[in-house]
Amino acid sequence: MALSITNLSKQYNAQKTAVSNLSLQINKGVLGLLGPNGAGKSTLMKMIATISIPSSGSLLLEGIDIVQNPNSIRKVLGYLPQDFGVYPNLNAYEFLEYIAAMKGLGGKGLRQRIDLLLESVNLTADAKRPIGTYSGGMKQRIGIAQALLNDPKVLIFDEPTVGLDPEERVRFRQLIADLAQDSIIILSSHIVSDIESIADEVAIMQEGKLITHASQYDIIKQAEGRIFEVLLDNNDLNAFKHHYKVIDTARQADQVRTRYISTGQAAAPLSTQVTATLEDAYLILTQTN
Repeated sequence: MALSITNLSKQYNAQKTAVSNLSLQINKGVLGLLGPNGAGKSTLMKMIATISIPSSGSLLLEGIDIVQNPNSIRKVLGYLPQDFGVYPNLNAYEFLEYIAAMKGLGGKGLRQRIDLLLESVNLTADAKRPIGTYSGGMKQRIGIAQALLNDPKVLIFDEPTVGLDPEERVRFRQLIADLAQDSIIILSSHIVSDIESIADEVAIMQEGKLITHASQYDIIKQAEGRIFEVLLDNNDLNAFKHHYKVIDTARQADQVRTRYISTGQAAAPLSTQVTATLEDAYLILTQTN
């Protein structure tokens, strides 16, 4: 299964272009989608999910035009939007049965499928409580469950780990890893470590354009030799930030261990070069494009 995106654009008016001339080939596995706010990630995912119609360009799933034939992807699609809403008076079973009916799902195996999904997102014990009493993280987990109801072959997750505690984030990553062998999974997140731990390939967007698409290894290679750490006195940190892009700091007594990008200039004295991460490469790429 493959999703081919060619010269895709979404323009709302003469002043606002959300996605501009984007081309991307997505195969089975997990594609991590990164980009700053307003980069066009959610708009791209809405077009793939056939919720928004492109202004131009093509979207083909296995050679079938999903803009002209939206049902060709909808029947194999699982989608968790960023602004996912629930019916607060329904419990988890009732809500998932309602979503299943909307998707045309039924039969003897439906209740068993719901039981398995509730177990996979750790909601079995709370399944009969009204969803309106759930925490934000629990609502997010029921959103993940509804996206998996129809055993989809194309999965789109927009900020799926928002509100999840560390244990649930690990559970989600394991769930996605199990699904990735047989499905196309597109996952957008501001938590770069989630993308780093799960994605086979990474696409980075900025201002509606695709600035890179490659394996994690190849993207991280672009940051090699440019990431350093140095131990600074507390009083020197602000001045240091005027010369270098600081990524992270950790206080140690009266000093600050500072991780930074050296972009074009020599590394600061007494610095140590450190191994680059996906987050390092993301920061470099989005600040130089």
